[in-house]
Amino acid sequence: MCRWLAYSGESLHPSALVLDTAHSLVAQSLNSPLGAETVNGDGFGLGWYPMGAMGDGRAGVPALFRSIEPAWWDENLRELTQAIETELFFAHVRAAAGPPIQQTNCHPFRHGRWLFMHNGALAEFHRYRRDLMLELDPELFPLIRGTTDSEVLFHLALTLGLEQDPIAAVGRAIRRVEDAGRAHDVPQPMQGTVAVTDGATIWAFRYSSSGRSRSLFHSIDIPSLRELYPDFERLDTFGPTARVVVSEPLTDLPGAFVEVPEATAVIIGPGGDFRQEPFLAAA
Repeated sequence: MCRWLAYSGESLHPSALVLDTAHSLVAQSLNSPLGAETVNGDGFGLGWYPMGAMGDGRAGVPALFRSIEPAWWDENLRELTQAIETELFFAHVRAAAGPPIQQTNCHPFRHGRWLFMHNGALAEFHRYRRDLMLELDPELFPLIRGTTDSEVLFHLALTLGLEQDPIAAVGRAIRRVEDAGRAHDVPQPMQGTVAVTDGATIWAFRYSSSGRSRSLFHSIDIPSLRELYPDFERLDTFGPTARVVVSEPLTDLPGAFVEVPEATAVIIGPGGDFRQEPFLAAA
């Protein structure tokens, strides 16, 4: 379907992860060993929080760059990721599963200070799309600009309280998808991994109705990595609180990435705070 990564930690150039690792996100866009599709060339997106944005009157509103070009082809992506410095960013490469290749269908999606991205699909979404659209907050309904199931899922979570309690809201949105799908004889409607952030905390979810979700991993902490690999100079790029959540590992270093279990939420907070917890027992 797609591949994505979410970074939180000390400021860096996104190119350090999007371009420069052995299995960078751009490399995965062309060759994704763990993906449902090997090639993810139907567009990409980068969402980031500019340094100092919280103090310049923008209330932490993220910047967004999306394109329908393949990530490996777009020179602007290389230029931007090498020029930007940020403490938190999302990056996504897309493999279209039905909705057309257009900029408004590229992830991440943005609402106010929030970013959202998804890898997977709502099975046979066309059968219950109308039902979910009618449940959206009337003020959010006209803000949907694309045609993907992912954008509807994001706005459904917003409707159900994302800004107050992200874990509960994403859970309620997924349960509503499952109810709507099963009402239309779709037995396993939800598939995928989801990431959402308010610019301070990242919440990432691995869940599917079938219990066989798309792959998801998180990095171990940098101090532990340095103990394992004291001579690996590339680790000097990252500060002590740096963490990533990724669709698949960015390096072959043993122990650097840990698979996120099924039906689990990963939370990365400010200052390197990290935890994971169960998320939605399989339905």
